[in-house]
Amino acid sequence: MTRYLRPLAIAALAATLGGCAGAAVPRPTAPAARPVPPPTPPRITQNNSLVGHAANAALSLFGKPRLDVSEGMGRKLQFAGSPCILDIYYYAPKQGAEPIATYVDARTPDGRDANVDSCITALRR
Repeated sequence: MTRYLRPLAIAALAATLGGCAGAAVPRPTAPAARPVPPPTPPRITQNNSLVGHAANAALSLFGKPRLDVSEGMGRKLQFAGSPCILDIYYYAPKQGAEPIATYVDARTPDGRDANVDSCITALRR
């Protein structure tokens, strides 16, 4: 008889303890989606003859670029010669405005940093 009572007692205990369980923990809900503001163009932090000017200024100084890449709201022109490689980054200061150069980077053909002003002078045609 004990052989039949033991499983019955375990089942009764499990049912009793199951009734003691608290309320289920609610699942967290995803936060309400916030509107994403449009990206802001980088601030001008350099001072050279290209920054603040439209791409036409660089095209008239250097001729046809080696690369002309547009990505999102930005554009990059790359000019190259034996002394250096010049990358000019353009962003519109506000929506609908003409993009202007906001950053210029120069390096030697082997990848070392180069002086921007010296590279501009060397690449002028």
